[in-house]
Amino acid sequence: MKVLKFGGTSVANAQNIKLVLDIVIKKAQHEKLIVVVSAFTKVTDLLVLAAQKAASNDESYKEVVLEIEKKHLDAIKELITISEQSSLLSHVKRIINHLETLLDGCFLLSELSPRTSDTILSFGELLSSYIIAEAFSQNQKNSMYKDSRELIKTNNQFGKAAVNFEISNLLIVDYFASNAAQIVIMPGFIASTIDGIGTTLGRGGSDYTAAIIAGAIDASELEIWTDVNGMFTANPKIVKQAQPIASISYQEAMELSHFGAKVLYPPTIQPVFKKNIPIWIKNTFEPEADGTIISNSATNHSNPVKGISSIDNITLITLEGSGMIGVAGVSKRLFEVLSQENINIIFITQASSEHSICIGILNADAEIAEIAINKAFEIEILQNKIDPCIVEKNLCIIALVGENMKNHQGLSGRMFSTLGKNNVNIRAIAQGASERNISAVINERDVKKALNTLHENFFEENTKQLNLFVMGVGNVGEKFIEQIHSQKKFLKENLKINLRIIALSNSRKMHFDEEGIPLKDWQNTLDNGETANKETFLSNVKALNLRNSIFVDITANESVAITYEDYLKQSVAVVTCNKIACSSAYDNYKNLKKLSRQFNAPFLFETNVGAGLPVIDTVKNLIASGDKVNKIQAVLSGSLNFIFNNFSASYNFHDVVKEAGVQGFTEPDPKIDLSGVDVARKILILIRESGYKMEIEDIQNNSFLPAECMDTTNNDDFFKSLTANAAHFENLLAQAKAKDSRLKFVATFQNGKASVGLEFIPRESPFYNLEGKDNIVQFYTDRYIDQPLLIKGAGAGAAVTASGIFADVIRIGNI
Repeated sequence: MKVLKFGGTSVANAQNIKLVLDIVIKKAQHEKLIVVVSAFTKVTDLLVLAAQKAASNDESYKEVVLEIEKKHLDAIKELITISEQSSLLSHVKRIINHLETLLDGCFLLSELSPRTSDTILSFGELLSSYIIAEAFSQNQKNSMYKDSRELIKTNNQFGKAAVNFEISNLLIVDYFASNAAQIVIMPGFIASTIDGIGTTLGRGGSDYTAAIIAGAIDASELEIWTDVNGMFTANPKIVKQAQPIASISYQEAMELSHFGAKVLYPPTIQPVFKKNIPIWIKNTFEPEADGTIISNSATNHSNPVKGISSIDNITLITLEGSGMIGVAGVSKRLFEVLSQENINIIFITQASSEHSICIGILNADAEIAEIAINKAFEIEILQNKIDPCIVEKNLCIIALVGENMKNHQGLSGRMFSTLGKNNVNIRAIAQGASERNISAVINERDVKKALNTLHENFFEENTKQLNLFVMGVGNVGEKFIEQIHSQKKFLKENLKINLRIIALSNSRKMHFDEEGIPLKDWQNTLDNGETANKETFLSNVKALNLRNSIFVDITANESVAITYEDYLKQSVAVVTCNKIACSSAYDNYKNLKKLSRQFNAPFLFETNVGAGLPVIDTVKNLIASGDKVNKIQAVLSGSLNFIFNNFSASYNFHDVVKEAGVQGFTEPDPKIDLSGVDVARKILILIRESGYKMEIEDIQNNSFLPAECMDTTNNDDFFKSLTANAAHFENLLAQAKAKDSRLKFVATFQNGKASVGLEFIPRESPFYNLEGKDNIVQFYTDRYIDQPLLIKGAGAGAAVTASGIFADVIRIGNI
């Protein structure tokens, strides 16, 4: 004989109940079945609501009752033939009338006792089981209904009654020994005292009902039918990549169900565990799916961790003080006072110094617990031997669970390291001697990030998900998105990096999608987004609190650069091609570096110098290896190099600058490039990365632009000034030709001094043949004395800059 239990979603409506009928009738062809059913979906919640409203003198409880009635009458009309409906409708109406009478009493008395509450809550299962039993009788003549309250007996602890197994088992065995029906339908969740007073087994108690029955009759199997394909490695509603677990031990299942795996009610396993009755978790809507089997059978699995779970709404209470050290009975007193208040302790940890004890309880019990503990230790608190208990609310317990974890070293370190890298602060830690679970208490706002990060590390072949928040989608930004779109599959398959763009913003619009923005049509998505706002953008990033978050700045905006500090403090990595932050005040530059280390959030800006060239990375490696940079000579502006390489007698200066802008080589404001400010920022960044302290004002800028050009305030006036001063630029070109030289804008650092300016470069210089938009950097160091370390290549352009940003993102993925 098998016991099958169908949950609320499985019997949510007539359509779903028909699926249940099909499953059960097919199975009944081979053996006898006991079918335990829950209340229809949301009905128990509606009963709770109606009771609360009635006790609060809110007459709208009557509307809730009408909703409950309608839900059941609709099911009857769809499930039961018209000729058979009358008696069933009358029976349901009588039950509803009884419910209304109880609620009317609550309304008149303005109170709701635990006993009355249990009676009211029992109506959900009573209604659903009776309707489903009638539906079975139409299709399977050898079926019958049995009220669970007649077989399962409990104490009078209303709300979560304790089962009297000795009496219940005798009643169950006796009834089924003489019962010949092929299918017996029973309500879950409800029971009664020996005196016949209705009780309940706790929310989720229908699983428990089925297990009690299965254990009593030595069933061959217990099947729990729900709306998912078994138990998962994590909650699939929180962790999208969660995987079904094929097999799991009783102990592992108990740990996972205790830690919030809602597929199974925690006490369910106990009645069947000792009798070694296997439990199957199956999907009503995919009955052919494998599901999960829970048994004593050993399973070979390379991963010692079977699942990751969590309990929300946790309060941490800490009792500490020097008066606890070496004093026997402190723990006993603490646990006794909580037991007297009927408060369940979920989590316990104690320092070996005996200076403190830390316990985890539900938020709902926190206030009562605090008052009771402080009262119990009132004398010690007055004598300053023990401090008043410390209460921390809105926390969450996360747990790694696995039978074989005890045989693997380093799992705790791996768990805590993974959380630490995402700035998930751990408030308390506990690990049982069985080593089946490692638990940690964290802030509730971090639970989604923590579960996803741990699942990624333990179950997803080390695939790392990077969540990008991109600000700036101009020429470079567009290329960056294009490169991500084309390389996404390659990165996932070869580098185990899963890139998702969560947010995009330009100066007008921004759009967020927690599941990742589809990149095929991102322009239209952004155009239909909300109004762009940097503060709201930052707030959204904080609120999402996703693991491995990266803010990507592809602007040249100072107000955006100012926000880096806020992102780093949230452990959000920053990747930027915006040079303003790193060339701002030295103290700000150092502070950003410090915050990056403090909050374990990478701050990468390779594209600040040389676009996609590995210039900054090279400097970092030189310094890290103990070398010292003594001199730097460089052409650092791809735009200026392009301009002076193309400027000729037949191609005037104004037109060349225009063309550089069209090709995306210059900043949106070309004066930044031509004035030398951009080059000054770049050499400053290299100097700072080389270990020297310098401000932008310390760099001598030998500008080649006439004062009229420098004094302009907008692009139109700037280009007009270039035309007006054409003779000046032609004179520079003529001088270069006369000296058999080429014009290059050079940055130099030597002996603690730096300068930028236009120079006449002779033929023998390595700078002379620098073509197109290329950059060149020469580092003279303690190791590179006579022959400098030279880096040369394209130093401007949307595609190469985007690839440099992309490379920084991948660096973070490989950390």
